[in-house]
Amino acid sequence: MDMTNTTVIIIVAVIFLIIGGLLGMAILRFQRTIRLKDQFGPEYANTMNRIGSKRQTEEDLEARLAHVQKLNIRRLTADEVNRFALEWQATQAEFVDEPHAAVQKANRLIREVMQTRGYPVEDFEQRAADISVDYPELVTHYRELHAIATKGEREEISTEEMRQAMVHGRDLFENLVQRNSKAAARRQKEAV
Repeated sequence: MDMTNTTVIIIVAVIFLIIGGLLGMAILRFQRTIRLKDQFGPEYANTMNRIGSKRQTEEDLEARLAHVQKLNIRRLTADEVNRFALEWQATQAEFVDEPHAAVQKANRLIREVMQTRGYPVEDFEQRAADISVDYPELVTHYRELHAIATKGEREEISTEEMRQAMVHGRDLFENLVQRNSKAAARRQKEAV
């Protein structure tokens, strides 16, 4: 009889441990989801729509965070800020006469700013993923700017689409040039 009671107690204890472990894992996953939704904002939903799986979406976003964490992103010097600001002003002025060329130039200028700051720029999708870590609220606009900039001459692009692309590009450009993102500031704080 004693042996049966001991066995029952052990089985009940194991069941409680399993339930506790599963509950703990569920809580950790829930906290991770909340953290990633806070970090990435609308980019979380965009990635979820593209990938379709919550687990894979969160793995993708975690991989982005880890990748950007390894990069040596720096602030621009005052001279670099001035040079880029003047180039952006010239690009905006060019929009009146050559809107598509100005959008293409804006796209290249953002890429150059990113490269100067330390982002890898060889692959657009990687650039967008990296931008999504530091500027999640602007990455969708960056994708739109890039799409319009890379459309061929055979495709019809309205002036309004190009104007909107320039507005979106300006938002990202100003953020890249003028200040560190909240995420970048948080990473610098954690490194200290």
